[in-house]
Amino acid sequence: MTVDRLRFALLGHPVGHALSPVMHGAAFRALGLPHTYEARDVPDGAALAAAFADLASGRLEGANVTLPHKRAALDCADRVAPSAEAVGAANVIVRAVDGGLVAHNTDVEALLVELTDLGDGEPAGRALVLGGGGAALAAVVACRRAGAREVVATSRSWSSAGVVAASPSAARVRALGATIAPWQAASARQRGAALAAPFDLVVQATSAGMSGADPGEDVVEVVPWDRLAPHARAYDVVYRPAVTPFLARARAVGVRARGGLGMLVHQAALSFSLWFGRNAPLEVMRDAAERALAGRESPP
Repeated sequence: MTVDRLRFALLGHPVGHALSPVMHGAAFRALGLPHTYEARDVPDGAALAAAFADLASGRLEGANVTLPHKRAALDCADRVAPSAEAVGAANVIVRAVDGGLVAHNTDVEALLVELTDLGDGEPAGRALVLGGGGAALAAVVACRRAGAREVVATSRSWSSAGVVAASPSAARVRALGATIAPWQAASARQRGAALAAPFDLVVQATSAGMSGADPGEDVVEVVPWDRLAPHARAYDVVYRPAVTPFLARARAVGVRARGGLGMLVHQAALSFSLWFGRNAPLEVMRDAAERALAGRESPP
């Protein structure tokens, strides 16, 4: 039986570092599928609209969405699945049988798998989330689902209580049940009440420390490392480099920490399942991602 060759894409800006084409390409080859997956640089709203036009016409069969378009994808889609509605951000677009574009979110489920494993199944307790974008929204929901009794969030864009009060991103994070701490109040010298009690979990949910991006020294310094619980753990959604400044500091102070490669692989596998209605070859995708990071990428 002949299988139609379908096209898939990652939509974001920048996307030169992305491993999604490597993972999905490996999955297609392992299953004998003729499909293709490309990284498409989408620098602005006009480019995002053009990509969604390709999805609507069938030139693209499905897509992943990454920074900075995870929230905008909700407005571009015809329908929003409960997974994306619960977060207020989408990272997967699926073409339904009727041709409608449905926005989904697999970031929460993928991060939840990682946090549960990192914490050996124990509740997250009190969690701190760094960031205010789509990844941070997913992190707040994942921390809640991991059993956190309280989630505190802070972002570099929330420089004062006044800025927080007027910030749409802070409002979105607060709507998910998180306590908001202004970035200034989160510093070592000016910690507010929200940062005073010990944390059991810290999730770094910004691009800080990512290869080619801001090294994120202020993100490292904002964490109250001396106020972490003895059993605390830390997770960085960044996967390249393997050891970010955040992870290096966490491990230096004796915190069990992990980078974002596992989250990346799990969200990709869940995306595959949404597109094809079948389980993805998870270990094949993980191996492809690890080989690419080590400079041993498999041939296309």
